Amino acid sequence: MLRDKALKERIAVIMGGKSGEREVSLKTGCNFMESLKRSGCTVASFDIDDQLIRNLQEYQAELVFLALHGKYGEDGTIQGMLEMMGLPYTGSGVLASALAMDKMMSKRIFAYENIPTPKGVCIHIRDLEKEDRGLIKERTLQKTGWPVVIKPLLEGSSLGVTIVRDPDDFWKAVEKAFQYDQIVLVEQFISGVEITVGVLGNNEPRALPVIEIVPVLGGFYDYESKYTIGGSDHIIPARIPQEVQELASKLAIHAHIVLGCRGYSRTDLIVDKEGVPFVLEVNTLPGMTETSLVPDAARAAGISFDELLLEIGRLALE
Repeated sequence: MLRDKALKERIAVIMGGKSGEREVSLKTGCNFMESLKRSGCTVASFDIDDQLIRNLQEYQAELVFLALHGKYGEDGTIQGMLEMMGLPYTGSGVLASALAMDKMMSKRIFAYENIPTPKGVCIHIRDLEKEDRGLIKERTLQKTGWPVVIKPLLEGSSLGVTIVRDPDDFWKAVEKAFQYDQIVLVEQFISGVEITVGVLGNNEPRALPVIEIVPVLGGFYDYESKYTIGGSDHIIPARIPQEVQELASKLAIHAHIVLGCRGYSRTDLIVDKEGVPFVLEVNTLPGMTETSLVPDAARAAGISFDELLLEIGRLALE
């Protein structure tokens, strides 16, 4: 890594946005701004509004750092706009961003590529108008088994996610997820150790150290656990056998490649009681707040936050 040279481009940081993860995005963006300034870069921040294209043109941006999370930021939409403008940007391109954001589409690709992933079924809000709820539930659980995790299809940061162990709570959890999206994913619940693996690189991506996640505030790694200081413990190295860590790292790199990711990503996995890691999802613009996982993993690999951002910027320019 060229750790001692700042990026010479005029950098724009796009942050905020319109998704349910706006507050997290603002924190990530502020961290980006402070770090890039420390590294001697020329940088300015921009929110998503009707003047964004004009503002980027007037600023004469040469490189964009995307500090966005969730819809209209991590799903390929803003990436498409930047492609049209001819501006290089951090993170994955249009297709990879869209595929990773759609948990069912990425799950189908994982299954095709023999990447272990929990079974899942989608329920569209319009299905409730055409079919009996009892039949929908029965058909869904025949495919997933019991218990299940219910989550919005196109949302992040565990917004609207519920682990359902009591059959009577099934539709309550579905309705909660429908508050964030019109399509809900019902996924096989796998009990085990939750881990995450950051991946850095374009043509030859490499895995950062495996992190074990232990929620402190609740039963699983929900929004509060993710973004509250002290809400979760990040254990490095993870308390799983070395061979399982190596397999998880290979799966994260494989997932990064088959989705077409570039720059950096973070893959969330669950290791079951038999020691088999299952890929849950890939984050193409993972959080970069003071409680986030990728900066912790980079630090464990001897890479400071400032060095990490400079490397991500250079990867965007390749």
